[in-house]
Amino acid sequence: MSAPPDSPRLSLFDLPLDVISLPQTLDRLSGWMFGGPRAAHTVVTLNPEFIVQCQTQPDFVRAIQSADLVTADGVGIVWAARQLHQTEVPRAPGFDIVKGLMERHGAELRVFFLGSKPGVAELAAQNAARDHGIQVAGTHHGYFDLDEDQRVAELVAASGAHLLLTAMGARRQETFNQYWRQVIGVPVMIGCGGVLDVLAGSAQLAPDWTRRAGVEWIWRVVGDRKRWGRAPRLLQFVQMVQAEKRRPRARDGSGSA
Repeated sequence: MSAPPDSPRLSLFDLPLDVISLPQTLDRLSGWMFGGPRAAHTVVTLNPEFIVQCQTQPDFVRAIQSADLVTADGVGIVWAARQLHQTEVPRAPGFDIVKGLMERHGAELRVFFLGSKPGVAELAAQNAARDHGIQVAGTHHGYFDLDEDQRVAELVAASGAHLLLTAMGARRQETFNQYWRQVIGVPVMIGCGGVLDVLAGSAQLAPDWTRRAGVEWIWRVVGDRKRWGRAPRLLQFVQMVQAEKRRPRARDGSGSA
């Protein structure tokens, strides 16, 4: 799919990145959900780890390249766009997108919560309905095998959801949304990582000051031993950007940088 016509699109290591702010993102997704004929769209919130993983995972590359909208999730992507394209890209993180859509649409919004451990999606749905008044279209945990994908996709399709939150970890969530998009048929499908855990209260959102500064990833890596394994990928990403910047070639915003 192509980028939105009013949203410039860059390329970072052969992956698309739309130059679009959070308010513009919310407007775009709202239009897809309520502004016209029902059609399936996938959304990716790009972060440095995705780019590193894509170096060895071609199915992940295809899922991101096929996405209708790719936003900058964190400061690492903003930095890379500045280094390689001399372009300031606004951030539109996954949690902020999800929260913004719920706050904007409230009771008219039907949301399907898919992912995380058994029980988490249900609790996230309960809390979202309580806090934002949204309708819960359905819930399902993310611990199912590939041979169950079609069953889950058809379950989501039958729910009448406007918004699918797929929280099954990087790659798995994006490839699921992309592969089954026509079966699912939900207007907005977004891979949202740990958002369900935050909504459920089983994971803590980074402090406001780290989010304003765009460095919440540092807080997460330092504060959670489970995330310590992510640090080498972040270092690899920095090295990739620095190496790409040294390459003697033109960058006009449409190249493969």
